[in-house]
Amino acid sequence: MKQVAVVILALFLLRSSPLVHSQYVDSCDKNDINFNHIVNFDTTAMSCQIVWEKESFTLRYAHAGPELWSFLLSVYNPSSWIAMGFSTDGQMKGSSAMVGWMFPNSTGKALQYHLTGTDSSTVLPDQGNLTVVNNSATVFIESNRIYMAFQLITPQPLTDLIYAVGPYSVPSDSNGLKLSLHRERISTKIDFLTGKSQTQKSPYTGLRKTHGALNMIGWGILMPMGAIVARYCREWDPMWFYTHTAIQIFSFLFGVVGFMLGFVVEGFIKAEVTYHKNIGVTILILSCLQVTALLVRPQKKLKIRKYWNWYHHNAGRVLIILAVSNIFYGIRLGMEGTSWSATYSVIIAILFVTAVVLEFRLRRQR
Repeated sequence: MKQVAVVILALFLLRSSPLVHSQYVDSCDKNDINFNHIVNFDTTAMSCQIVWEKESFTLRYAHAGPELWSFLLSVYNPSSWIAMGFSTDGQMKGSSAMVGWMFPNSTGKALQYHLTGTDSSTVLPDQGNLTVVNNSATVFIESNRIYMAFQLITPQPLTDLIYAVGPYSVPSDSNGLKLSLHRERISTKIDFLTGKSQTQKSPYTGLRKTHGALNMIGWGILMPMGAIVARYCREWDPMWFYTHTAIQIFSFLFGVVGFMLGFVVEGFIKAEVTYHKNIGVTILILSCLQVTALLVRPQKKLKIRKYWNWYHHNAGRVLIILAVSNIFYGIRLGMEGTSWSATYSVIIAILFVTAVVLEFRLRRQR
């Protein structure tokens, strides 16, 4: 019964673990902002818009002259890099972004990046399609907020804007000023004449998230839980077998539906997910073999049963390792930031600790 209590406690923790986020929003009511002593252009008469309340992103901008636009982005100091990208379609790939951060020595840096792909290696520093006015890009901290200021030479800035905040680290000269994967991001559309901004949602965002959630629940949570039941609950024979089978059937069903949705999403957004897809196909094949093995399970008295056990157990272990790895890889490809990966990390940690505790008890009993 103690083992059951551990499993129930683990499931409770899975449901109740919260993620807390503090919000520090810069009010646009403060129209008296004057950073002319820091910034090389006028900041006293700029339009203001809260563009991302969750991460406290506030954008101020002004049409400063013919083909000249001024921007001032402020964020509650995140101890990481912040970015504002200009896109033709609301997607990161192909866009150019201004990225700013503070070094540990309290000096700031702003740099243009060209997002030629979705991987960190394809985000190229000091490149892009933005014509930045010389000596206009500045990053500084005021009242515990980080400000990034810059001017662009353009008749009309692109209205599809992307904002992102990095992990709790900043680029450095030692790594070639490469950006690590963002912690959170958002796509918006702004009307520079009216000042109205709205969040842009991809028509396939729901499908992509459903694909990820189903695979996470099926392959990444239920399947390890089924394996835990099979190894540590055998004293409740035959209930352990029926429970194990039921969990793995649901795991398979969730996973198959999520797998098929993956192909639908790939077809719609033309994503470059070759490795992710190949690992997913391998997982599906191994899962089908596991289901087939269950149907042809030999009786305990037969000699071949030990070989069947060896195959079934080890194939299951490989399957779980591949599934967990591919889920984290998929979260990275989906650019969901750290909220998904952090939540799933907590779940995996709970399952792992549960398995370790039960394994220790099992070895003591033997």
